[in-house]
Parts: sequence; C-alpha cells; structure tokens
Amino acid sequence: MATIKDIAKKAGVSIATVSRVLNYDTTLSVSDETKKRIFEVAEELDYKKKTGRKQASGKMALVHWYSEKEELADLYYMSIRLGVENRCQEHGIQVIRCFQDHYEDLKQEELQGLIAIGKFSSKQVKELHSVCKNIVFVDSSPDEDRFDSVVIDFEKATEKVLTHLLEKGHQQIGYIGGREIFKDQTSIIEDPRERAFTHYLTEKGLFEESFLYTGSFSVDDGYSLMKKAIRECKENLPTAFFAGSDSLAIGALKALLEEGILVPERVNLIGVNDISVSKYIFPALSTVKVHTELMGETAVDTLLERIGGRTTAKTIFIATELVIRDSSF
Repeated sequence: MATIKDIAKKAGVSIATVSRVLNYDTTLSVSDETKKRIFEVAEELDYKKKTGRKQASGKMALVHWYSEKEELADLYYMSIRLGVENRCQEHGIQVIRCFQDHYEDLKQEELQGLIAIGKFSSKQVKELHSVCKNIVFVDSSPDEDRFDSVVIDFEKATEKVLTHLLEKGHQQIGYIGGREIFKDQTSIIEDPRERAFTHYLTEKGLFEESFLYTGSFSVDDGYSLMKKAIRECKENLPTAFFAGSDSLAIGALKALLEEGILVPERVNLIGVNDISVSKYIFPALSTVKVHTELMGETAVDTLLERIGGRTTAKTIFIATELVIRDSSF
C-alpha cells in the first residue's frame, strides 16, 4: 500500500496536507484542484497497472453523470474513471471526457465508442445513442437487451455485510444511505443497498425503520445523518451501522468519534466501495471492496469487443469481497 508520504511526493504537497485532505478535515483551506490531485494520486498509486496488452488506436468518449465537484464528494466514480482512462492509455485510445449533459459537443467528434459512467434516464440513454451506437454503461444497466453494461450486485454485497454482523451477534443494525435522482430530474433512483437492507432484516424480524437514515452519497451527509441518529436514538443507538458508501461511512465515523462513541467497541461501522482513502482514516474503515478500477478496465475491453463486431449485448457483474479492518470486529 502506498504511504501518505508517497502521495504527498507525487502530488507535490506536504504530508500534513495529504493527511488532512484524506481525513476530510473541514478546517483545511485548500482548493478543489488540490483535493482532486491528491485523491487522484491516492487512487493511481493504489491502481495496479497491467502491461503487455495488444495496442489499438482510435477515439472514444467517456461520459460522466457527475460534475467534477460532485466527483470529489464521492470518489467511487473517480476510481472507475481512472480505470477507464488507464486502460485506454494502454491501448493507445484517445479519451474525450464529458461531464453531465454536454452530449451535443460529442457529435463533432469521430467516435468509435462511448462509455457512460453512472445512472442515466431513458431520455438521456436515447440522446447518448444518437451520439454513438457503441455504448457500454458502467454502474447501471438501462436496457440489457440492447446495451452492454458493467455492474455490481449491491444487493448481494449488502447481504454479505448483514450476514457478517449477525454472525458477530449484532441485533440492532442501523443504515446510513444515499438516494439519487437522474440528472434530468425525471425520477428518483431506487437504491439496491437500501432495498436489500430492509428486505433482509425484515425477513429476520430485525428491521427497525427508525434506524434507517438517508441523504446523499457524501461525507457531509454521512456526518449529519449519524449526528441525527445519535441525537434521536440516544442510549438505544444501534451497535452496528452499514453505510451505503465509504464516503458516507467516513462522515459517520467522524460524527461518532466527535461524540466520544468508541468505534468499534460501542459501534461497528462498515461501508461500501473500498476507495483508497478508506485505508488512511482512523480507525481504518471496514468495507465491501468493489473493484472499481476493474469495472473501468472491463468497460473498455467490452467496448473494444463491440467495435470489433460483436452484436449481442451482455451484462457483466464484477464480484465484491468483504474487507474487515479496524472499524468493526
């Protein structure tokens, strides 16, 4: 694992700055550009580059449903993007990056294919298809009969966490989650982690609606939602929390420590994604490892298959694994 010193050296900043950025220190005054550079370096140093692949050429578009600022609040998508960009570099493919809805600009490019990272409404999918016929969606599968996609089974990942917590004897389990909406505001997106959490614990007779807190997938909301849980639950605070993302978990962890609640002695905490930052916070975060770089790499490989002539759509599920660190037993 790369050290904070390694990150600081490559990012061209001090060790103290890196440490405070990775721990989401809100008192630190630093530009978004510096934060972005530090986060990207942390991800890149954690990324295991592969060599010896056949070279190709061409141009593809990378469409991101997040803005660059939103990406800083949820590093999951940054990690996928870096996986795409690194694989394209290995193949000698030029990448045209496009954030959110600037699809018309892409029509001026001679694109061989398009990778869409995030979640897109039916209207947006139609617009993307008008830009390029060869599309791979990452982190969503809007039409598995027509389009290729690379996704995670978040329901299965949620069951892994809950099974582990129940085996450790937890009977009161809370949820800190996020809810999203399509960028064209057409509808709210149902989250599979929240759905699986509710269904699994209901079947076990352990679901308690008052232990479920939702906001957006950000460190700030993880912090505020856990503060709310502490305030409302008081001595009845669950002994374990599952957070729908590492960003939420990091914010929740900060709130618990501020309130003097010991982690993991009083509250166990497990997140999802295993972003590089999860290793550097204290205590180190237990999480479900999502192989985000592999998702990006697989998307490029799948797109090259399409360009090469494959016509049948396929959906690829990338496996996850539970990683127990210091924030849980």
